[in-house]
Amino acid sequence: MTSLISICFILLAALLAAKPMGLYIAKVFDGAPSKIDRFFLPAERLLLELGGVKGENQSWKKYAAALVLTNTAMIFIVYLVFRLQGVLPLNPEKVAGMEPTLAFNTAVSFMTNTNLQHYSGESGLSMLSQMIAITFLMFAAPATALAAAVAMIRGLAGKPFGNFFVDLVRSITRILLPITVVVSLVFVALGVPQTLDGSVTAHTVSGGEQSIVRGPVASFLSIKELGNNGGGYFGVNSSHPFENPNGWSNAIQILLMLLITISLPFTYGKMVGNLKQGRILFVSAGLLFLLSAGAAFMAESQGNPVINQLGIEHTEGSMEGKEVRFGTLNSAFYAMVTTASETGAVNTMHDTLTPLTGLLALLNMMLNTVFGGIGAGLMNMLLYAMVAVFLSSLMVGRTPEFLGKKIEGNEMKLLAVTLLIHPLLILGASALAVMTQAGQAAISNPGFHGISQILYEYTSSAANNGSGFEGLGDASPFWNITTGIVMFIGRYFSIVTLLAVAGSLLKKQTVPETIGTFRTDSSLFSGIFIASILIVGALTFFPVLVLGPAAEYLTLR
Repeated sequence: MTSLISICFILLAALLAAKPMGLYIAKVFDGAPSKIDRFFLPAERLLLELGGVKGENQSWKKYAAALVLTNTAMIFIVYLVFRLQGVLPLNPEKVAGMEPTLAFNTAVSFMTNTNLQHYSGESGLSMLSQMIAITFLMFAAPATALAAAVAMIRGLAGKPFGNFFVDLVRSITRILLPITVVVSLVFVALGVPQTLDGSVTAHTVSGGEQSIVRGPVASFLSIKELGNNGGGYFGVNSSHPFENPNGWSNAIQILLMLLITISLPFTYGKMVGNLKQGRILFVSAGLLFLLSAGAAFMAESQGNPVINQLGIEHTEGSMEGKEVRFGTLNSAFYAMVTTASETGAVNTMHDTLTPLTGLLALLNMMLNTVFGGIGAGLMNMLLYAMVAVFLSSLMVGRTPEFLGKKIEGNEMKLLAVTLLIHPLLILGASALAVMTQAGQAAISNPGFHGISQILYEYTSSAANNGSGFEGLGDASPFWNITTGIVMFIGRYFSIVTLLAVAGSLLKKQTVPETIGTFRTDSSLFSGIFIASILIVGALTFFPVLVLGPAAEYLTLR
């Protein structure tokens, strides 16, 4: 009961924060003079001047090119840091330079906001790499996606796209950095380490010795959660007591994961001049989230069938792979939040989730709209919103219109390709892994669960989530390269195509609203929007979900 009450308070706090945060984000990017300029504008001007940025408006093509090229350059720079960390300073643990394919995977992973880790956090990276490479990318990656989402909103609203570099800097200086500074201090107060000292040696009760790694964990943790990054300073992520010492830190982490991503529908509503439409997206995604969370609670509470000492089969709550200080419900809730927000942080080992909870975690990532990651989640919501409008208009014989612009052949081709690339990446890469010895060798639990392990890894990569079924032996060149490619394409392909959709609509004349116009701010549209997500999105993955977690569930009954 205590766990359920704490979860209700977390949801209430998130609900109360969503609209004010969304309106603040809209104010950050509206370009109008503001009272907060005096706090941030001098630093922003200095940064832009140092970079030679004049701040002129860009077309969607220039915006997309600047985004992709800048991110690619960042990948190359941090790749070099990972390779050379063995000879660079701030390496008290004497961590060697990363193997080439692992360095490639890690650089792509953190730049794409995925944070998939094929290394153990405390032993795979030096303190310097954690600070100037990983933490840097954990600011740059969500700021990139937030900038892309804002540019798309501007295009749909009939406004200039803006400038990528200006939006990137403002995302960091006015949103990410101020919140993380404050939250870092809160985490320190709760017992999370923040130091540049190396590991300490503890003497155990049995007379042994244990080396305990420390570092600037609190500052790492705050942007890890707020930026929907999810990578752990330690190998076991937020199940480690230094990253998540108690219930308060657990609740704050959940709030941080949700804060920006659930606020963006309100940002969208404000920027397009229709707050009600933003609320419709928020409520629709919220219903899907509550449905998945409720189903996960029931699945984890029941657990799997077990045979007691008398030979009688019964079910009990599943505590396997979970921390006692969080319990079953808080662990299941964290799993749903981290996959719904595409954060990827874990306070329990997802490989030990019951088959149905694992299925729900997979489905959250496959849909990538509940609420999805920073920026990318809203862009996917708008994708499904336009698909819903198109399907509805076909049924009544009207030309589909979205925000007063006609959606025609060019836009629908781009939307269709964007819809297809996500399942193609997941299913194609999973098929390759199942067909090859290098892929099969990583499976630790053959059978239906083995399929789930592979499917989860590529779903997490394509959705830029980063969590995993860690029974999978993914620390090999095959997995480093294939997941790296999936992460890169999964991130940038959809961003570019959706910016192209917004660019195409921006050129069109606004169509006057008539009595026959299908309204996208009504409860009817909410129902069609949810149905489109479930029919177009979920059914695409139904066969493989049956082969993996659904089949595993049935074999345990």
